[in-house]
Amino acid sequence: MEGSLRDAYEHCQQVTRDQAKNFYYAFVTLPRPRRQAIYATYAFCRLCDDVADSSLEAEEKVAGLGAVTTSLQQAEAGHPEGPVFRAIADVAATYDVPWEYFHEVVRGVEMDITKHRYSTFEELQTYCYRVASVVGLICIRIFGCTSPQAQEPAIALGVAMQLTNILRDIAEDSAQGRVYLPQEDLQRFGYSDDELFQGVFNDRFVTLMRFQVQRAREQFQQGKALLPLLPLRSRGCPAVLGGIYSRLLDRIEAQGYDVYAKRVSLSDREKLLLMVRLWLQSLLPIRRLATAW
Repeated sequence: MEGSLRDAYEHCQQVTRDQAKNFYYAFVTLPRPRRQAIYATYAFCRLCDDVADSSLEAEEKVAGLGAVTTSLQQAEAGHPEGPVFRAIADVAATYDVPWEYFHEVVRGVEMDITKHRYSTFEELQTYCYRVASVVGLICIRIFGCTSPQAQEPAIALGVAMQLTNILRDIAEDSAQGRVYLPQEDLQRFGYSDDELFQGVFNDRFVTLMRFQVQRAREQFQQGKALLPLLPLRSRGCPAVLGGIYSRLLDRIEAQGYDVYAKRVSLSDREKLLLMVRLWLQSLLPIRRLATAW
């Protein structure tokens, strides 16, 4: 590997180590070349998120994502600039990753800037697909999975993880005027946007949250079908991710669904223990993989 490309991957690894939190523990289970490719993918997603999370005005953020799209187009044309785009250009070439997947990530992050309500779960699924599921589709290419059957469970796992993020971050998102829970669900359970903004915790909120947690668990269950379709050495990564995020759902339930009182999280020790257990389980015969989460 030439020096500039090696430096690009090292940059992406550092970004991942500094920012990835839950993800880093899953990535370390991969063989080194595939791990580096995942670091590059994460660094690209982080670059997009940093634009959306900046203090710029909305129009400036959209323009910033436009610059990311331009850089993607340059990289696709064989002229990548900057370490992140040099690395993902190599990833796209090495693992036959469609460039459209990276463009979908940008579109999803733009939704965070321009769309603050979702009428239906179907609308929310589009957002989840773009910011999470499409990353899973990139990852299964990196994992070396060529089975068409892997696409649907990879998409489901991405939706499950993003739904978990949404439930965990309700308080933080509402403080920014963002409501990811579908409006149809709020109406169904008699809970309003205003109550969400005020952090009102009541029986209607508990019922709403119980429904959302169950929906996420159903997506995780569909995502389990991915594991036996992956090469043995790559199963640990999605197994660990699924385990960590499923445990976050457990924590939400354990604190009575009150995500206003305390942000749900796992300690580094808990993540490490989960990583070891789930990575070892991922090496078991296929018939036992169903117990991974």
